[in-house]
Amino acid sequence: MTIGRVSINNHAVHETDCRKVAWITGASSGIGKSLAIRLALDGWTVAVSARNSLELDTLAQSLEYNIHSFPLDVTNREATEITVRDIEMRLGPISLAVFGAGTYRRDSLSTFDAAAIGEMVGLNIMGTVNCLQAIMPAMTARRSGRIAVMASVAGYTGLPGAAGYGATKAALINMCEALYPELERQGVQMTIINPGFVDTPLTRQNDFPMPFLISSESAAEYIMRGLQRGKFEIAFPWRMKMALKLLKALPPSLRFALTRRMLREDHT
Repeated sequence: MTIGRVSINNHAVHETDCRKVAWITGASSGIGKSLAIRLALDGWTVAVSARNSLELDTLAQSLEYNIHSFPLDVTNREATEITVRDIEMRLGPISLAVFGAGTYRRDSLSTFDAAAIGEMVGLNIMGTVNCLQAIMPAMTARRSGRIAVMASVAGYTGLPGAAGYGATKAALINMCEALYPELERQGVQMTIINPGFVDTPLTRQNDFPMPFLISSESAAEYIMRGLQRGKFEIAFPWRMKMALKLLKALPPSLRFALTRRMLREDHT
């Protein structure tokens, strides 16, 4: 598979030699939408999925892009498998799958809620698991393709306000690390995407400063460059990535001394 003319699976293929089909979940807004447009501009046929069918249809109806709407709730395992079959029947084999469907809810001791965390687990983790189960057999049978999973730098270490969200993203990072060697042996590449703060409808709900905030268009460019280079981890912006990786590397006493400073008055 190629992005542009750069090989992702160590098999250089010219753009005109095959029809490049990408599937993106969580594509109705934010990073997913920007990445769908960016891929379409690069010559890809793009299938977009999300629960918001109206936004998907608006995106797909633009004659400027080769984008096709496949509304889907990824928490529905059977519907996810049907959608994969439908995409491949209508558009051709999926050579790039980007699983970006997810949600976020800030928490604290006073707002810690099992139902809210369960919703994040259901969408962020199990929604991704459903997509993986639906796409991996087809890709391994073809011995080609790349799967990219959207996690977050919040998955590197525990941060106040992100107990539930960070846990789901840490699980996705761990899962991709575990799957990578076996998928590679079957000819399929795995990528984990760890963004920092990106200007999206979800982050606009935050009422605190977001350091190193970037646009969803910039995030899509980071992802494209990482895919072109065949990287396992695509993390950005680099200052946010390094800050949290260094925080994780500190001894617990020093790490907690820093995370205590992130506490807000509503953390009781």
